[in-house]
Amino acid sequence: MTTASKSDLYRLLPSVDELLKSAEMAALLAREGQPTVTESVRAVLANVREEISSGTLGTREAVELAVAHLPAAVTRHLQSSLQFSLKPVINATGVILHTNLGRAPLAEAAIKRISEVASRYSNLEFDITAGERGKRDVHVERLFSRLLNQETVSGIRTVVVNNCAAAVMLALNTLAEGGEVVVSRGELVEIGGSFRVPDVMAKSGAVLREVGTTNRTRLADYERAINEKTQLLLRVHRSNFAIIGFTEQPSLEELAKLGHKHNIPVMEDLGGGAMVPLRGLGINESGVMDSLRAGVDLVTYSGDKMLGGPQAGLLSGREGLIQRVRANPLFRALRVDKLTYAALEATLMEYIRQNHDAIPFLRMLRMPAEQVRARALAVQDKLSFAANLKIEIIAGESLVGGGSAPTSTLPTFLLAITANSLSAEELATRLRDGTPPVVARVEEGQVLLDFRTVFGSFEDEEIMRALLSLRS
Repeated sequence: MTTASKSDLYRLLPSVDELLKSAEMAALLAREGQPTVTESVRAVLANVREEISSGTLGTREAVELAVAHLPAAVTRHLQSSLQFSLKPVINATGVILHTNLGRAPLAEAAIKRISEVASRYSNLEFDITAGERGKRDVHVERLFSRLLNQETVSGIRTVVVNNCAAAVMLALNTLAEGGEVVVSRGELVEIGGSFRVPDVMAKSGAVLREVGTTNRTRLADYERAINEKTQLLLRVHRSNFAIIGFTEQPSLEELAKLGHKHNIPVMEDLGGGAMVPLRGLGINESGVMDSLRAGVDLVTYSGDKMLGGPQAGLLSGREGLIQRVRANPLFRALRVDKLTYAALEATLMEYIRQNHDAIPFLRMLRMPAEQVRARALAVQDKLSFAANLKIEIIAGESLVGGGSAPTSTLPTFLLAITANSLSAEELATRLRDGTPPVVARVEEGQVLLDFRTVFGSFEDEEIMRALLSLRS
């Protein structure tokens, strides 16, 4: 080994320009373009200089070897830097509306519709018949009207903004800016990501008027709080927690009657937005129609929760209130784009057709536990020869997730896995490091896979390959 001073070792490195002009870089430059290749060349050379400085590369021979491998190092760096950060993962957690994993997956029809609309011009705000400017609301308003205007409810209109928090803020700003909004102290919830209902209300310009206590709020508490400044009675649906025991809460019907008695609108922040009855499936969660039938004047809910569509905030309610909401200048700031309308239109069309299994959220929700067990057994059988893995089928529970139905679970069966040479945490990490990443639960020293939230046979096969790769 030939020792040399660090200054001598630095002189062995080519300049950025020299490396770019080398024959080995020609193909990479032609394929990826000079700006991105130059960036990677600078990064790789800086890394080699750091290794010389730290003594990791302390001899002439070591530096010369590193220089010989510079083109390969630049290629690897470039490939790594150009990888997509947002990528598909396999959700094997059994949490159907997993907020961290993107909540509701879209129906195939919605994906196809996005592709059709995104790849060409569209009539987003163009009335084809009249040949003049139109309104983007019309593409979904007609479908919401068909779903929500039924025998027991009429005169309901709907507008769309970018998420449910935006819908709440827009409604409060429109209906109660500068006035008071009466809400139960037990409903001042945090809705996720440290966003709290009182904070959203403050930004809307409305004044919060708390009534009742954390666990008990009576109708009389609301009535005593009503004064000349009261603009709105607000019910915040407890979608991400439950209060049990010594509790009291007026029904929506009672609250709606009180509001109508005093000519004050009643609004519910429902959150979930279910369009079909769920209690028959064992899910203790009300839907949009339940609120409207109860007499609520305006309901806000999410598009990517129990509706099973894209991220959006929906406001459905009496026509006069919706017209006021739509006239608010904030509506333009919070409106959604053509891709959201395309996905939402396709999702609603599946509801119109009552093709509920086409919506992944509803399909997973309705999947019988025995069907989940059969899929888990099929994977277990194919892995029976993997001596390094202990695999068994155990009973468990799936969750709705997404801050919805906190007291409801779905019976399921889980693939419970332990590895001879890996802890449960290490095994889960190895699964997440694969392509595609497999996200699972870890409980009591086992990795648990719930096939309720795994997409069909092709993801079952990908999970099997991921587990087989653990042998290497």
